[in-house]
Amino acid sequence: MREKHPLAGQTVKLKDGIGIFSTGQDAGGEEFRVEDWADNVLGRSVWMANGNPAAIEYALRTGTNGNHTPTDNNAVYGKVGMFGHIVHDSEIVRE
Repeated sequence: MREKHPLAGQTVKLKDGIGIFSTGQDAGGEEFRVEDWADNVLGRSVWMANGNPAAIEYALRTGTNGNHTPTDNNAVYGKVGMFGHIVHDSEIVRE
């Protein structure tokens, strides 16, 4: 397990152009409550989290949406509303 994500526990905004949440709609500007690095939350790499809905959604998005999301392990788990999602660290707005 690595150290907690520096924004863990904070609510941030997502960058424009992120098509997620199974609908493909732009989630840019959505409030995202950062829980921690995805591998800390899931107990393994997002790429090895078989059957986890957020990991499946992330894998599909990175493979099909054409936004060139990096596929390293800098994936972050958090929530929009009551639903958990995974975004890449680079998709979080830093002010």
